[in-house]
Amino acid sequence: MSDIVLLALNARWAHCSFGARWLLANLAELRPQARLLEFDTTAAASDIIEAVLAGNPRIVAIGVYIWNAVLAADVAFNLKRLRPDVVLVLGGPQVSYEFDRQEICHAADCIIAGEADTAFAAVCRAVLAGRSPPRVVQAPRPDLAALTPPYDLYDDADLARRVIYVESSRGCPFGCEFCLSSLDREVRYFPLDAFLSSLGRLLDRGARHIKFVDRTFNIDIPRACAILDFLLERLRPGLLVHFEMVPDRLPAPLRDRLTRFPPGMLQLELGVQTFDPRVAEIIGRRQDPARIEDNIRFLRNSTGVHVHADLVFGLPGETLDSFAAGFDRLLALNPQEIQVGILKRLPGAPIARHDGAWGMVYSAKPPFEVLQTSLIDFAAVQRVKRFARYWDIIANSGNFIRTLPLLFRGKSPFAAFMRLSDWLWSRLGRTHSIALDNLACSLAEYLVVHAGCAREDVSAAIAADFRRLGRSIPAALRAGPAVSPPPAAPPPNGAPGRQSRHLA
Repeated sequence: MSDIVLLALNARWAHCSFGARWLLANLAELRPQARLLEFDTTAAASDIIEAVLAGNPRIVAIGVYIWNAVLAADVAFNLKRLRPDVVLVLGGPQVSYEFDRQEICHAADCIIAGEADTAFAAVCRAVLAGRSPPRVVQAPRPDLAALTPPYDLYDDADLARRVIYVESSRGCPFGCEFCLSSLDREVRYFPLDAFLSSLGRLLDRGARHIKFVDRTFNIDIPRACAILDFLLERLRPGLLVHFEMVPDRLPAPLRDRLTRFPPGMLQLELGVQTFDPRVAEIIGRRQDPARIEDNIRFLRNSTGVHVHADLVFGLPGETLDSFAAGFDRLLALNPQEIQVGILKRLPGAPIARHDGAWGMVYSAKPPFEVLQTSLIDFAAVQRVKRFARYWDIIANSGNFIRTLPLLFRGKSPFAAFMRLSDWLWSRLGRTHSIALDNLACSLAEYLVVHAGCAREDVSAAIAADFRRLGRSIPAALRAGPAVSPPPAAPPPNGAPGRQSRHLA
């Protein structure tokens, strides 16, 4: 039996809940009375509730995020129907604003808005002492130096097979209106020595995939360099470290260190978001497009960094043509991945102030994606959503590095891939659960029949891609009997799946 259950609903099994571990680590004397339960969003609400109630808890806490809000609401309402005596505490960015407008908040006994690291412990003390908690707790920003780090709560299985989240800072100095970080403009830092000590223990214990959740890792250049130096002294095969960096801020000290990492060991997420200066001005985004281009060229030409660049579709003031131009401009820089994200109206984000002026219409349910704007109609949004998914499984996956360039010969890559996307949708009627062989056959048919590529060029490119993956060429594309492919080359430096496919 545990009086307190911290329930984490993660996007995927491979993701560890960072927020729940922070709460657990800072329960102080209550920590022995608490347990952490983790599920991913494919789990059934009834199975989750069964596991929660098996321990007969008095308090259940759920971290609510945009990716789990629907499942969290299902769990919350049914949990309260079954056990109305259980005190349900909700927290996380999704419920930190606009409480009255969110259905899930009606199920809660207590909502903790903001950073709940220490506020949650105070709520638990009150409940276990027989007092009713406040309906809403506006958590004060904690003293980061006084918090108990959660890193020892990652077990050996987590370290071996899952993404391990760490943070050296909180907050973001920028005011991009689509992001909740724009509401926390002060960047605060964890004490560096203590953080590096925790990071070192994770590495010593065998952590393989570490992701920094700092919103702007490269704002403080000396601090960023110190962390990179620490990692450079502890390199080993199979290690992947992920940072989110401001794309137009890579001065010489950072560039020097980035060149020293072996290929595939660092992944940088660069939030480009838009190349349209007018759109950037509308949403309060300050960036230097020319410097972004220079930095990405440097990363691709002079380092082994895996570049994951983000673009957001549907921003106020944007058209389909302006987005297409930005996509082509970014693709010309040759990042390994371009994530096309659909604009979401996060509760509390200042982007809402543009709803009237730009005709912004969003889904009424999480993840609150844009449905149309005054410049982009619903049909176009639907097309780009499919484009984004097909781009991810064809281009970002690294499975068709030799084949995909055939599509772009002499054409706008965005326009060419949009035509392919429209055709795939008309042919397959789905964007998920597509076997790799079926995808290859569909891609080959389109390239030959509709894109005018020579059949022998397409066959050679797909054969090269499948040999690189260590897979047999699909039967429908073979001219003769099956030939066993050579095994896929071992990934350089032990890099994980997607990164290794881009390296091969």
